[in-house]
Order: sequence, then structure tokens, then C-alpha cells
Amino acid sequence: MTKRNYAKENKWEDTPEQVARRVQRNKARREAMKKGKVKKGDGKEVHHLANNRRGKLGNKVKVVSKKVNRSKQPKRDGSQD
Repeated sequence: MTKRNYAKENKWEDTPEQVARRVQRNKARREAMKKGKVKKGDGKEVHHLANNRRGKLGNKVKVVSKKVNRSKQPKRDGSQD
């Protein structure tokens, strides 16, 4: 098993593209909270529909459980379930 390179990960997370995507995710979560769809500690996440790995996140979102949302994540080699 390979050791994680945390310095490399942190550098990648600070790139302008990733910062912009994080801002979009946080905004979608705040909007869902305002609508009463989610609340802190409820185990729900905002899932972006038709999400691609590059560029802007889709505006279509739905609220799903954490388990469901994490199971839909693309695999590291680029393939998806």
C-alpha cells in the first residue's frame, strides 16, 4: 500500500479550479439548508446531477443520504459504477 502524499493533495486542493468547485458545492448546500431540505448533522448530502469531473458543477441537485452519494463517486481510474 502506498503512503498518501498530503502535501501534494493540499497543493491540488488550493488550485483555483478546485477552490471554485468547492465554492459551488458549499453554495448548493447553503441553498438546500435555506429551503429546509437538509440540516446540520442529518446525514444528508447534496448530490450534483450530470456532474463531470472537470469544469463547472451542474445546477441540478438533489438531496441523498451520505451512503448513496459516496457510492456514486467515480473511481480513481476515471470509470464510474
